[in-house]
Amino acid sequence: ATTRAPPSAALHAPPPSIRKPNTAMKTAMKTNAAKTVATTARVGRKPATRTVAVRAATYGRGKATVNTPFQATNKFQAKRNANLQVTGAQAIEDEVYVNEAPESLLRDPNGKDKDTIRARFEKIIRDGQDEICNALAELDGTPFHQDTWTRPGGGGGITRVLQDGNVFEKAGVNVSVVYGTMPAEAYRAATGGNIKIPEGGNDRVPFFAAGISSVIHPKNPMSPTMHFNYRYFETEEWNGVPSQWWFGGGTDLTPSYVFEEDAKHFHGTYKNVCDKHDPTYYAKFKKWCDEYFLIKHRGETRGIGGIFFDDLNDKDPASIMAFSKDCLFNVVESYVPIAAKHKDDPFTEEQLRWQKLRRGRYVEFNLVYDRGTTFGLKTGGRIESILMSLPLTARWEYDYEPEEGTPEARAMKAFRQAEEWV
Repeated sequence: ATTRAPPSAALHAPPPSIRKPNTAMKTAMKTNAAKTVATTARVGRKPATRTVAVRAATYGRGKATVNTPFQATNKFQAKRNANLQVTGAQAIEDEVYVNEAPESLLRDPNGKDKDTIRARFEKIIRDGQDEICNALAELDGTPFHQDTWTRPGGGGGITRVLQDGNVFEKAGVNVSVVYGTMPAEAYRAATGGNIKIPEGGNDRVPFFAAGISSVIHPKNPMSPTMHFNYRYFETEEWNGVPSQWWFGGGTDLTPSYVFEEDAKHFHGTYKNVCDKHDPTYYAKFKKWCDEYFLIKHRGETRGIGGIFFDDLNDKDPASIMAFSKDCLFNVVESYVPIAAKHKDDPFTEEQLRWQKLRRGRYVEFNLVYDRGTTFGLKTGGRIESILMSLPLTARWEYDYEPEEGTPEARAMKAFRQAEEWV
């Protein structure tokens, strides 16, 4: 297997303005991607060149040195301030945009938060963001745009988006650390409706959350969309309900065209991770994924699944965190070889049309059923980061059904009846 020379881009601090993705910006980003200027492994941290494992066009393993190609920008906070008031009280403080990410987004990283689950999990998700962005940018040849913010009372986020690239139409990888309060309704949504809400008293629940989330939409319709999310959540004691903690997450694949070799590879890598921690995990979390990503009003799943788990607190936190870490660091191995394999496949306008129809289904699920999207909207999270998951293009046609015997019909079969791949 061979790899291309890795791209890199010089960090810079542009004017404090909203940088919309116009033609000039796209041209500049692609020009920067071609430069061989060493950049920092993470904005605001000690400059370094990171070596990460990336996979080339086959499922073999290769090594490539990747200089992280991020571009840091500011945005107007005023636009956002006008839109994030939540029914009488703001659940999360406004963002303060910064040019460099702090060493930690926790309130007291060198004090009471030091060596806690919160601190260890934040390191995991930030390292994971670096590794995955490195691999995607190396494959695409385009740098990620980055927005970084903090909040006065602690927390913040790092959003990285690669848009209109050579391989990816839109790829986003977000890290967030949040201190806030949420309405009881949002608390119920975050726990899947399993918590009994007491009547009376304070109806806002104090919480801490840290997570990484990503959606990757390729340009080529033969290449699948991929989503992952790993998170840690805590609540304080509230209205007689004891404090709660849990982990959640998963990785799933959403192809427009189903290739069995790809499905077996993707599911196989996650079965290996699950089996390492608990031999019952894969079957249980694969079934959970198929059920969770069901578009109920369509009677079909969003894609061909993967693994999904939530409210996981039945073992000690360190054990579940180790499982979450291994799942996160399996993303590159599970997905990048598939994207590399299909990035140059020939396709027709009709196949592109089918891809847009399937992306319409993706939008439907995310806006109607997705718990993370619902939680973010109800607690006043950063809208651009919450809706980063949506594709640039989608399509809806009245009563469309593919012809029998076509690759599109084969895909619909997998979406309407979950299949076992390994």
